[in-house]
Amino acid sequence: MDLLLGVFSAFGLSASAGLNAYIPLLVVGVIGHYFPDTLTLNQPWDLIANPWILILLGVLVIIEMLADKVPAVNHINDLIQTIIRPVAGAIAFAASAKVVTDINPVFALACGLLVAGSVHAVKSVAVRPMVTATTGGAGNIPVSIAEDVAATGVSILALMLPIIMAVLLVIFFILLAWWLAQRARRAKRTA
Repeated sequence: MDLLLGVFSAFGLSASAGLNAYIPLLVVGVIGHYFPDTLTLNQPWDLIANPWILILLGVLVIIEMLADKVPAVNHINDLIQTIIRPVAGAIAFAASAKVVTDINPVFALACGLLVAGSVHAVKSVAVRPMVTATTGGAGNIPVSIAEDVAATGVSILALMLPIIMAVLLVIFFILLAWWLAQRARRAKRTA
């Protein structure tokens, strides 16, 4: 059961890294540092809980949050984050609860990379350009704030309530599949 809960936590953390690379790493580090009974980080991932790394992650969270709120800069930030967010997702996946000891580390890193990369791709290729086009850029700040809140909430839920996180992820993917199917039907009707 611990392995399953660890996997659910890992998927939730890597998904939130697709929205903001540093929030899940900061959450993992803070919980690993201040609540080691809740989350025990294995080596080398225990470095995330180092106070200096936590300060660095805090600064990087602030920089990414600010860059994501400035028009035009947010698109450059998304381009730069195309590499960083999947890597952060891989690290978050591998570092989370007992996954590295029970699952091949390369497989864990690959899963985190794919999940975070997929969420980032949807955000930067579909959602943000649509928001920019439909609102003239005015909607980017509220959407960015919502993404930051979602990344923080998902990261905390992934560590504290992995079963609920798993259910939410399943519901999300069902809704996403339904939305894509509806969109495909509409496209067929107009074609």
